[in-house]
This record gives sequence, structure tokens and C-alpha cells, in this order.
Amino acid sequence: MSQPDADVTTTSTAVTDLLTKAVTSLGGTKRDGQLRMANAVAHAIDIGEHLAVQAGTGTGKSLAYLVPAIHHAVQSGKTAIVSTATIALQKQLIDRDLPRLAEALAPHLGRTPQFAILKGRNNYLCLNKLHNTPDEPESEPEELFDPFAASRLGREVRRLHDWAETTETGDREELTPGVIDQAWRQVSVTSRECLGVSRCPVGVDCFAERARTDAAHVDIVVTNHALLAIGALSDAQILPEHDVVIVDEAHELVDRVTGAAAAELTAKTVLAAARKCRKLLEDRDADSLHSAADSLSDLLDTISPGQWETLPPGSEYILASVRDATSSARTAIGPIRSGMLSAEPEAATARSAALTALEEIHDAVVRILDNFGEPDPAKRRDVVWITSDDRRGAVLRIAPLSVAGLLRSRLFAESTVILTSATLTLGGAFDALARNWGLPTDAGETSIDPALASGQPANPTQLRWSSLDAGSPFDHPRVGILYLAKHLPPPGRDGLVPSHLDEICELINAAGGRTLALFSSMRAARDAADMLAQRIATPILCQGDNSTRQLVQQFADDEATSLFGTLSLWQGVDVPGPSLSLVIIDRIPFPRPDDPLLRARQRAVEARGGNGFMSIAASHAALLLAQGTGRLLRSVDDKGVVAILDSRIATARYGGFLRASLPPLWTTTDRSVVVGALQRITASRL
Repeated sequence: MSQPDADVTTTSTAVTDLLTKAVTSLGGTKRDGQLRMANAVAHAIDIGEHLAVQAGTGTGKSLAYLVPAIHHAVQSGKTAIVSTATIALQKQLIDRDLPRLAEALAPHLGRTPQFAILKGRNNYLCLNKLHNTPDEPESEPEELFDPFAASRLGREVRRLHDWAETTETGDREELTPGVIDQAWRQVSVTSRECLGVSRCPVGVDCFAERARTDAAHVDIVVTNHALLAIGALSDAQILPEHDVVIVDEAHELVDRVTGAAAAELTAKTVLAAARKCRKLLEDRDADSLHSAADSLSDLLDTISPGQWETLPPGSEYILASVRDATSSARTAIGPIRSGMLSAEPEAATARSAALTALEEIHDAVVRILDNFGEPDPAKRRDVVWITSDDRRGAVLRIAPLSVAGLLRSRLFAESTVILTSATLTLGGAFDALARNWGLPTDAGETSIDPALASGQPANPTQLRWSSLDAGSPFDHPRVGILYLAKHLPPPGRDGLVPSHLDEICELINAAGGRTLALFSSMRAARDAADMLAQRIATPILCQGDNSTRQLVQQFADDEATSLFGTLSLWQGVDVPGPSLSLVIIDRIPFPRPDDPLLRARQRAVEARGGNGFMSIAASHAALLLAQGTGRLLRSVDDKGVVAILDSRIATARYGGFLRASLPPLWTTTDRSVVVGALQRITASRL
């Protein structure tokens, strides 16, 4: 066995000492999993090796990665990036964890560690747009016949103008109460719309630039997965110089990067761009835009929702007309000249908005046409499909088949990356998520990314990675039961059947309420809540009755209350204590069979000889099941039952893979045992 490098050993000792001091100063207790994780993070940073860490709830993973990251930043003078998926975790890090930790570590580091938060530009008030946009906004077409919606928009925009006089950060998150997205768009810009700090008339006062400047001179920058993705997609420098990236809530990384890399096209977006251009174009160019929008509307309205395997008949000509119309309009408008910015700032702002709208449409259309310009479907990098909704009508969407190549070349090749979450092992291994991130696995690379499948060379030293399961402070088999309702019929397409409702009723009554019921659809949650309201004596709340935040608060405040809901509750509920003793999952959360993107990914795996169902559908379900199951135990005093009412988890061949992805709760198929356990827990809390 080789001896560890002296510098690595020194670092590990220093981090162990710092962690001990931090935990003591913050009034915490020693946790073995936290110490193992902190040392693994420090070691990975020292040797430049990527690390995936599964750290269960209660491990204290935030401190376990912040302490070695701060130590590295202070010692090296380089910034470390911490990326999260949710606003809640960002706020926890910035408002609680980092201020307390910086104060605790300052005496031992020789100075106080500095930190900052950095968000996308559209999260900050744009002073230039604010000063050059009227208080009364122009309504969207759908609001012309809805006076209430138009008046609300006007009131909120006026409130934003008033708020601009007092805010010091311009951060939307600080605006209470918030405003609707359309109102915020009236006073904010995307990175593409921004004139640039050197060209903007009020660039020296820009809130977004001030935040970027602050972030350039700190030890830790907290951001989100979307901005991390934008940085990977852009050649511009979005994030400050850094050598370490810590990805918390890493199980959501692929979805967030996919979302940032996606684009969409509607006839309404082309018409909206035409409206923005109407004072800047000759009639001929404006008419071309309107004509292209009409043709696109006719095309999309005649095609059923679903994936485009090839370009539908006539679509190539219509998409080309949109491409050419937007290109001609951009040329006719011309660039924004520096003299215009100072002499006619309002005109320059309008021109920037028009050019950005045209560029986004043009780029989306070119991307679609280029995708189908590749004759071999196996080499296409994007998936194209149509969806439809009542408000927007038909929407043409495009998203990457895989982001593994992007993450490999623009994230892992440029920084040391630490990926952590409470759920990273699927089927008991890290391999499924590692392949999605673009990292090699022992089983071989079966990535569906065409760039990787074609053998694109990569530096092996950039892709070295290790993994650690830091464990959990919970004694899962002693404090939790996993109940598999093997006797129930498999779920069908017609919603909940009487036997499932009877099961839910008996379990909730035994638990005395205290139930979080997670359903695979909003319809199922609503139906169950309505049908059980008269059969259960304790209160039932259902998602949609109020804001999710307020419903969760009501649920936590009243021990007898049950909360029924769907996807956002699978991952967004943290209710420790006696208000939650039972988590019910109505069915295995497989992706919808008509989800074009996941279905395309599944077929791509199969085309390369893999098992598409297990790689995509089962992995998707396993991740959500693990997240849903994780709602039960949130503190060391918690105990209770997770009941999965889908009998396939006990009977189907893939059931073992799903069960291996869950925390090691004591497992039974005996309902009487479960009912008895819930009754005893309920009695102990009376």
C-alpha cells in the first residue's frame, strides 16, 4: 500500500481540526459520517480528483464540504463555487451556515472567510430598462380581453418602480410580497438582452454587475445549477475564476443543465418579436415576420403533440421562412451604436430587446434545422417535440439528448468537482448518475451522448473520480419500516381503485393523521383527498388548496393533519418531529410513457445495446422513490413508516433495483404489523 502524500496528510489533519472547532463553536456534536466526508472532500481537492458523496439527512454535509472548501480557498487564494438546485438551500447557506461558520473559523484561519451569492442576471433589477420603460406596461395579447390581469400587471410594475428607489441589491428575492413573472420581465433583462457594463448608460450602478464584482473577491461563491449550466454553455465568463466546484443536490444537476440548454418556439413568440420591432423596421420586413408567424401557427396547429422523428412535410420550408425573416429583420435593425446609448437610451433599450428576441428565435430555428440536417438519427444531439397547453397553444421544443458531453468538457475538465446529495446511489451504485454526468464507470461507458459515443478523446486525468457513501446518523431498521403492499392489485390507468383507498384510509387512521401522501399525478392526489375526506376524522390538506409553502407549514403546525400532493412534495418537504409518522407513495413514479425526451433517451440506450428501461425509466423512478422515502426521517428522534402501495416493487424483476436505491428500513409486506406499529407510535405521542 502506498503512503499518502505528506501535504495531503497535513491538509486532512488541518481540516479535521477545523471541523472539530467549527462543530464545537456552533454547539453541534461529532458525527463520524461528517468527518469522513470532510476528509474525502479535502483529499479530492488536494489531488484534483472528482468526488461523488452520498450523505444522508442529518450527516451535516454542508459543513462537511464548506470547511475543506474554505480551508482550500484561504490557503490557495482561489475561489470555490458552491452550486445548489433550490432557493431554500441557497438561503440556508448564505443566511445561516456561512455567516456562522466564517465567524467560528476566523480565529483559526488568520482572517474571516468571505462569501457571496451570485444569480443569473434576470434575477436583478435592470436600472437601464427601468428608466427607459413606462410605468404602464404593454399587455400581452391574451390580456387585452382581461382587464383584471392587465390592471394587476400595471399595479405590480408601479410597485417595482417604487421599490427601485429603496433597494440596495435589486435582488428579486428580497421583494416582499413578490410579483408575477410578467411584471418582473418589465424591469429585468437576460444576459443576451444586456447592453454590457461598458456600453450601458447606468452600467456603473448595475445591480447584477455589483454582485459579480463582489463575487470576484471572495472565498466561497454560492450559485445555482442553472447559472452553472449557463457558464458551461457560454464562452463568456459567467462565474469568477475558480478551481473547485461543489455541486450540492447533485441528483438534480442533469435536469437543470438540460433545462438551461433547451429552447422553444411558438407563433406567439414570433409575433411578440414583431411587435418589439414594429418601430424599427420597414413594412416589408415587418410583414415577413408576421407572415412567418402565421405560417408557423398553421403548421404547429395541424401537428399532434409528440416527438418529431423527422421534419414533418412542409415544416422545413416554414421553419426556413422564420429563420430568414428574423435574419433579415436583424440586419435591417442593425447593431446598437455607442452614440445611441448616450443620446437615445430609450431607443437603444428597445432595439436591444428587439434584437435579442429575434436572435433567440433565429437560433432555435437554426438548431432544429441543423439537427435534422444530420441524416443519421444516432448522431443527432437534440430531441425535438411539440407540446400544447391552453394558454400558449402549440409549443415546439428542443433539448439535448444528453448533457454528459457538455458536463465532461466544460465542468469536469476545468475544475475539481465534488458532487453530493442524500440520494446518489441507484440500485446501490453511483454508476447510473456518473454516466449521466459524463464520468466513466467500471461497467464501461454506455452514455447516450453522441459526442461521447463517437469516441471523442478525453484526458483520463481529468475524469478520475471516486465515491463515498458517508452513511446516515439514523438507525434505519430500528426507527423506520418500509411497507410493501404486495397484496394490492397493480395500479392501472383509471386512477385509484377501492382497495387502494381502503389501504390509505386504514393507514392514516392508525397514524392519527400525521401523513404525507405522495401521488404520481395531481388528479390522483385530488381524487384521494376528496374521497377520503368523509372517511378520515383528521384534517386533509391537498396541494393546490394554497401555496405549497403555506400548506407545508400548516401540515407541520398541526400533528393530526395529513398532506396530499405530487411532484414538488416528493423532494421539498422537511418536517421533523411528531407531525410526520407516515409517508404513503401511491405508485412507482415511472416517467410518463409519452414524455418525448425521456423516451428518446431510452431508445438511444437500446440502440447502443443497453437496457433502456433500466437506464432511464427505472433510474428516474428510483431517484424519486429515494427522495420520497427520505421525507420520513428528518431528525434522530423521528420514527415511522413508508408505505408503497404499488405491488410491483415487491413482485416485478426491477423491484430489487428500486428497493436497493432506498434507505435500509426494516421491510415487511404484513399490513397488520404496520398498522400495529403506527398505532403504538400514535399512542406514544398522545
